[in-house]
Amino acid sequence: MIKLTPRLKTIAEEIENGETMADIGTDHGFLPVYLWEAGISPNVIMADVSPGSLAKAEQNCHSLHPETSFDLRLGNGLEVLRPGEVDAVAIAGMGGILMTEILGADLEKSWSFKKFILQPRNRIGQLRCWLYNNQFSVVNEKLVREGKFICEVLTVVPKEIAVTGDLGPDDIEYEFPHKLVDFRNDLTEEYLQRKLNLEKLILQSMSEGRQEEPAKLRRQNYRVEYLEYLLRRLRNEN
Repeated sequence: MIKLTPRLKTIAEEIENGETMADIGTDHGFLPVYLWEAGISPNVIMADVSPGSLAKAEQNCHSLHPETSFDLRLGNGLEVLRPGEVDAVAIAGMGGILMTEILGADLEKSWSFKKFILQPRNRIGQLRCWLYNNQFSVVNEKLVREGKFICEVLTVVPKEIAVTGDLGPDDIEYEFPHKLVDFRNDLTEEYLQRKLNLEKLILQSMSEGRQEEPAKLRRQNYRVEYLEYLLRRLRNEN
């Protein structure tokens, strides 16, 4: 059986027994093949916009299970799927903005799937903002270490109306929501502390600048205070 990396294993754990799934941007195809091997997903679809990546997945499928015909599809995003064709859709290892473009290309189709498991490489605040403003709700968040990085894995369900108030895509509340504390694991404190250290360095650099606008300084100071608050809450609730 395929041995997944910690990041892919965390994504796999969000797929329930009996759920069909599609892996968009499948690359080597390891995630769907693992789910099929483990008897978790009776039907898996591997899709990629890159012919080379899909060829790698096809080669791995043939090497591991030459007697089995897997469903591999070349195409962009969710275009390769019919509405509601699978229960779960995994999109991992690409930027958060690209994920919003994939989901937003056909919202009616995106809403037809039971859930998405998203693992963005960057721009997670913009991704969360887009999700909440397009009738998606984040029902679970996990942090997982892969090498020197701590990756975020979001499980998202459609057709949930969220109240977003006056927050915008660049507000820190989307980048580091209170749900990080609610869904905490043994990496949450390290994750938030890393982010706090980075925001403090930015604030220090801005404070030493001679022509920095007061409004930008206040905004950066708020980002530091907000992360300090999340860390205090996390430590008090542990």
